[in-house]
Amino acid sequence: MAVITERARAKINLTLRVLGRRADGYHELESLVAFADVGDVITLNTDALAVDDRTGWTVTMSGPFAGALVGDNLIATTLQRLAATCPALRLGAVHLDKQLPVASGLGGGSADAAAVLRAVRRANADNPAGQDVPWEQIAASLGADVPVCFANGSAWMQGIGDRLQPVPGLPDLHAVLVNPLGAVPPDKTARVFRTLNAPPSPTAQPDPEARRETPLPAVLAEFGGPGMERAERCRALLAFMREQGNSLSVATQQVVPEISDVIRALNSVALGLEATNITAAPEIGTSAPQAPAPATLKNTGTLVAMSGAGPTCFVVVPSAAHAAQIAATLRRRQPTWWVAATRFGRTGLHE
Repeated sequence: MAVITERARAKINLTLRVLGRRADGYHELESLVAFADVGDVITLNTDALAVDDRTGWTVTMSGPFAGALVGDNLIATTLQRLAATCPALRLGAVHLDKQLPVASGLGGGSADAAAVLRAVRRANADNPAGQDVPWEQIAASLGADVPVCFANGSAWMQGIGDRLQPVPGLPDLHAVLVNPLGAVPPDKTARVFRTLNAPPSPTAQPDPEARRETPLPAVLAEFGGPGMERAERCRALLAFMREQGNSLSVATQQVVPEISDVIRALNSVALGLEATNITAAPEIGTSAPQAPAPATLKNTGTLVAMSGAGPTCFVVVPSAAHAAQIAATLRRRQPTWWVAATRFGRTGLHE
């Protein structure tokens, strides 16, 4: 197999709670993570040289956001770590088609690194040297979000991203992703956490063995059980998302004020559509659309939130038709924004 392609899907934090700051400076988190059907594309060519004597690791880039990538190249770091861990692995040149905005709260760099790991694993499926590679350990060594991106499926994430539990039965959600593409500080995430100023974690250095036994929240555990209709799962999921929220939302809006404009725009457009008939039956089970109180959206099949440390925000809506209409409206009103109608939660497939 000479050429292998992997989708590096956008990572979406459906919920994100910061539990506290650990003694080592990291933060204890709880997050429900899903993946969108938009993302970057990684292509591994095992017939091409992985290392170029002049330029180092052979990584080429294209796409609308390739020019925004500066600093350390995580793809090259991934290849280097794989070669150091197992010199007998079959590697090759990597091309990145960068479709996701950079530093956007969508885990793009982590998703790219994880996609490289999956591509190399596939390229070495018949290679005895690939059987004992500690793929998950390598993923964890590359960054906090790389393990969940490597798993490439809906998960309940705890700790600093090092404790993952799959969430079987999580319903797919129709949504629209929006990024204002404004100036973002290079140390955005660090600034956000400084602004948040979280208190010390009550378990400053948690026992990994004990935390591994922590059960899924009850509502998430029920998704994998029998007899729960999709509409019921969607309602329960949106209620859970509203309850959990995103602990970083307020702090991030102080660091990147344009996020407030995005949230207002999403609420405004989504509220307008809630009171109108969309030509398609809702796919998320909700009651008949009603005109809610301005900018609340609390009792409908619609929810506005921010992913990760932003600045990308999203709105969950009842159907693909809703998502398409919201995306079209936002593109007309804000032509400089990045807007993508999408779907969260599909199982990761090699595409």
